[in-house]
Amino acid sequence: MNPLQVEYFRQKLLRWRQELLQESSETLESMQEESLAQPDLTDRASLETDRAIELRARDRERKLIAKIDAALQRIADGSYGYCEVTEEPISLRRLEARPIATLSLEAQEAHERQERLHRDD
Repeated sequence: MNPLQVEYFRQKLLRWRQELLQESSETLESMQEESLAQPDLTDRASLETDRAIELRARDRERKLIAKIDAALQRIADGSYGYCEVTEEPISLRRLEARPIATLSLEAQEAHERQERLHRDD
């Protein structure tokens, strides 16, 4: 991967990270503004359910931010774009679709096959 491509992915990861942080901030603000003191029990239950779903989504995004940070660290140390298993380059198409990928398509498929085999036990 040439330096221009690496910079493209670095910028893409930084933008993605910023979007996730912005969404998280907006969620916190809206949760602080909303009141759970709804007079109707059904409304309160609905609001609590909505909050629980939103918090689960934000937790997934928190984990995604950690993966983005790890990808940015790999860019910094020069290991970005290489499969952790085979040490072969990950295709640009795969990185475009999933910039945080750590496995080549073939290694990911093998990993998923192994997971299915062990899950069926």
